[in-house]
Amino acid sequence: MAKREIVFNKTSYDISYELLHVGKERSILFLHGWGSNKEIMKQAFGKTFEDFEHIYIDLPGFGSSSIKHVIGTPEYKMIVEEFLKKIEKTPDVVVGHSFGGKIASLLNPKYLVLLSSAGIVLPKSIKIKTKIWFFKTLKPLFPKGFYRFFASKDVAGMSEVMYQILKKVVNEDFSHIFASLKSKVFIFWGEQDKATPLLCGKKIHDLIPNSSFCKMDGDHFFFIKNAFEISRYIKMEIV
Repeated sequence: MAKREIVFNKTSYDISYELLHVGKERSILFLHGWGSNKEIMKQAFGKTFEDFEHIYIDLPGFGSSSIKHVIGTPEYKMIVEEFLKKIEKTPDVVVGHSFGGKIASLLNPKYLVLLSSAGIVLPKSIKIKTKIWFFKTLKPLFPKGFYRFFASKDVAGMSEVMYQILKKVVNEDFSHIFASLKSKVFIFWGEQDKATPLLCGKKIHDLIPNSSFCKMDGDHFFFIKNAFEISRYIKMEIV
């Protein structure tokens, strides 16, 4: 594991990263989802894509990478771009899981792999709408930090900055981004995914002109046990 400092919008970020199979002609970048880090992506794909140099990073605010201010998905994308310039890498393939899928889509690489990507906003349930109403009603009556009683488990144990980032990115509708992609896109989804339901994957597939869609057994982290199958499929398609 290594760290590289970059500066974006006059703010420094220490980006934790790891390279595998260094020296290969082609490279592949892996972007993890919300509340996760590079280790889960390396655990899944570290022994796959053996003909590619692997780039694993902790996105700002996750793992061992720093965060100071509230940023949105476009800023995450620009920070990743700045980091890639710093290490002089131009990935041929970008793999994004969940929140990482949105960042990967903004990077618009030649080959894009979406694993249960976020970006499709579904109608909120009555339970969620009620929770939001109670929070907004009671918030003025309680001290700072009260949000933790109402916050998603995705932000459990995280700072106020990360909670504000989650609020900023969670309801982003990326339909227009998906529809405008020029990449060749491979979409994989867990059939039992509850965080980003299967219908989201089908909608993304319908939106992206040059895309394929494959559902697999598993939940939101289905790719951990399906990594070899995913890599075999992609390598056959991009050779």
